[in-house]
Amino acid sequence: MATSISVIIVNYNAGPVLAECVTSIKNAGPVLEIIIVDNASVDDSLDRIGAAACSGLTIKKNPSNLGFAVGCNVGTKIASGDCLLYLNPDCILDPNAIDEMITCMKVRPDAGMVGGLLLNPDGTEQAGGRRAVPTPWRSFVRAFGLGHLEKRYPRIFSDYMLHRQPLPEHPIEVEAISGSCMLVRREAVADVGLMDEGYFMHCEDLDWCMRFRQKEWKILFGPHAKVVHHQGTCSRSRPIFVAWSKHKGMMRFYGKFFRHQYPGALMWLVALGIWTRFVGVMAYHSIHHVLRWVGFGRG
Repeated sequence: MATSISVIIVNYNAGPVLAECVTSIKNAGPVLEIIIVDNASVDDSLDRIGAAACSGLTIKKNPSNLGFAVGCNVGTKIASGDCLLYLNPDCILDPNAIDEMITCMKVRPDAGMVGGLLLNPDGTEQAGGRRAVPTPWRSFVRAFGLGHLEKRYPRIFSDYMLHRQPLPEHPIEVEAISGSCMLVRREAVADVGLMDEGYFMHCEDLDWCMRFRQKEWKILFGPHAKVVHHQGTCSRSRPIFVAWSKHKGMMRFYGKFFRHQYPGALMWLVALGIWTRFVGVMAYHSIHHVLRWVGFGRG
């Protein structure tokens, strides 16, 4: 019996790429339904779907931007497929991507979640598609630039981003995948529960991966399920707010899963690293904005 697929897209001002995303879903084979949950977009991204629209397309408009996790959960409650494909609106599926992910899931009945190979528009592998869980220690290593010690002490100073490792020839089990492209078994969702709506955007996918593994559901990475991800399309206009949400989400993630496993001193250092990084990001974007404004004013 064929597996029915519900595709869930949370949209916020994705522009023309949303229509490209919907078209790529249609080209990737039959799906039961496409559900677009719109977080109060003010652009014409929904209007642009036009010719890409198809039967089985549902658009649910939220009254305001409620965040990614809430948007996914709204779509989940509407969806009726055996498997749910959570897909960012700036993702373009390879024609074989859905079939590859479904094959991975069928081979492993204990697989609750499958992710694809996220690619940059230039064809290089994007960070985050396959990764280890960024524990407080791993984050400490990254935040304070200790990754250069990985070659000498790989077990202690290993990076949680796995895209620098050789691409596997076959699907492999990983600790986490990206919420940009995440095929999830419905019965696993029923077992684990919906996404944590305490996250606005970023880290809700890591949280879900942790909870799936706690319930003994496996997470797979499918190297042949190719997806081009135009990263940052929906967040480009609000870089500081996005950075704030990301770093706040990281603090929630660490406090939720690691607070009782790590010494308080290390957690304080991790927090210091997180907020120091946020200040740096904020300063970078502020200076960049000023330089753009000055350049415009001189023109």
